[in-house]
Formats: sequence, structure tokens, C-alpha cells
Amino acid sequence: MKKSDLPQDNSDLVNFTREVCYVKNDNGKYQAELSSGWEVKTDALNSAWKDIENRIEEAKSLFISGQSSPIHYYMELKLMDYSVLSGYTGFWIWQIKRHKSPKNFKRLNVRKLQKYADAFGITLMELKTPGF
Repeated sequence: MKKSDLPQDNSDLVNFTREVCYVKNDNGKYQAELSSGWEVKTDALNSAWKDIENRIEEAKSLFISGQSSPIHYYMELKLMDYSVLSGYTGFWIWQIKRHKSPKNFKRLNVRKLQKYADAFGITLMELKTPGF
């Protein structure tokens, strides 16, 4: 791709990041240039964020309806999976899955709840009663 053909379509991330692309300059040599994005990539990113927002809303409604604990909601909100949360808390994945149950969540002691709160970067009160 020539330097003049490098896409500079603005995306939602235009003020936060730019992508390094290697293009041919006027002499035919490759050089690094910055691109603010291109439309196809912007569409893909927007689609991915919509999926994430839908998952967060689903986790929120499961919590509100009493089918899931706040752990499920905060995992989605903070973009964590079981492996990541296990690494932050020291809990086994099977334990985290159990703690996602409202019944088991209510049985957790303060020390365990604090581990989750620290992992999510929130207070203990926010973990117990998410403020939607």
C-alpha cells in the first residue's frame, strides 16, 4: 500500500490510539506510518462493543431477577473471564462458577467478598449492591 492510500477514517478510538502500518513511500521503500483507522475495522469494533453491551445488560437482568450473583455482572462489566478472575482472586474456576449462584454468593464471608471487590476495582458495598 502506498502512503497516499493509507486509510484515515475516524473511529471511536481516534483520540486514544492509532495503528502503525507499513507503507511504501515515494521512493518505493517501506516506512511506518500512523493510521487513525478504516471503516471496516470501525464497523467490526462497533459490532464487538454492541455484543459486550448486550452481555452486560443480560448479566444485569439476571442479577435483578435473582438468577445470578453480582459476580456475573461485574465479570461482564470488567471484561473478565474465569481464568482472569481466578488469577486476580486466587479462587479456582469451579469456585467462581459456584459463587455466581445467588444462594452461594450470600454464604461468602467478608474476606472472600473483599477479594472479588479488589479484583473488580470496587468497594465491598458496590459488590453487594450494584448501583445500576
